[in-house]
Parts: sequence; structure tokens; C-alpha cells
Amino acid sequence: MLSKFLHWSGFIVPWLSFFLIKRKSRYRYMSVSIFSALLVTMVYEIAYRYKWWILKDAIIPWSYVTDWAFAYGAFMVGTMWVFHFTFGRFWLYVLVNLLLDAFFAFAYLRIGETLGTVVLVGVKHYHIFLLMMGVSFILYPYQLWQEKGWENLDQGDHDDITVRINTPTWSTKREKAK
Repeated sequence: MLSKFLHWSGFIVPWLSFFLIKRKSRYRYMSVSIFSALLVTMVYEIAYRYKWWILKDAIIPWSYVTDWAFAYGAFMVGTMWVFHFTFGRFWLYVLVNLLLDAFFAFAYLRIGETLGTVVLVGVKHYHIFLLMMGVSFILYPYQLWQEKGWENLDQGDHDDITVRINTPTWSTKREKAK
């Protein structure tokens, strides 16, 4: 019962905090958050295949492969918060990720082991820490790449297809009729 409560809290509370992030930051960092959830889901799929760990408890029946509460709750929204406060200051980003990943690998997973929700089989806690740091080093260049796209939009550097997509067809037809 306690494990279900913690799982649901780990999913709902981050999403409630999502609305505290400035609207511009939510738009700016949404793609890196979605990408982070994809990467973590892939890590969970690989871990399931190679039996790195076993999830014993889940908030939804089909999530015994991927911990949905973590991947689509705390990690996804947490990624947005980390980028909101640290993007543009790489060393601060690294430091914050070191602290958060260490907490996840050495505290959160130990609590999960104590509650019986997760069993590490083929990996140790420091492997999880290194894996999570690797994910963070993939996310930062991805966001840098996304920022180039935002800069191009801000500077008005639109290619032909963007202009066609953003121009409503009904206004074009009216203008032609005049």
C-alpha cells in the first residue's frame, strides 16, 4: 500500500509542479522532456531484456517493464525543472544532475529495494548512477540543437514549408478573390 502511494505521488506531484514553471519555459523545454522520457523508456526496455533489474510493483498493470511513475512523472517533469534552472550554465547542469542521479541511484532505489518494488539483478547502484549521467549528457546537446531551431524561428529564418504551414489557406483564397 505504501509503495502504491509513493508511486502515485511520484507521478502526480511532479505534474502538479509542472504548472509552476513559466509558460515560455514549458514550451522551450517540452521537447527535451519528452525525449528524456523516451530515453528512460528505452533504458527500461533494455534493462528488462537483459535482466538488469526487476520491477515488482507498478501503478498500471502493463508497466512492469517501464516504471511509468518515474519515467513519465518525476523524470520527465524533473528534466524540465533542471533545464529551466540550469540551461546555459553547463557546469551547474552537471552538478545538479550529479546530485539528482546520485540520489536516485543510491537513495531512491534503496528505498525501492526495502519496500520490495524493485530488485537489482544484473547491475549495481553505481551502474545506475553512470547510466543516468550518460542520459543527462545526451539531453544537453539535444537541447542545444533545439535552441538553434528556436533561434531560427525568432530571427524569422523560415523555410518555404514553414511559411506554407503557418499561412491559412482561407486567407490566401480571400486575398486572391479581391
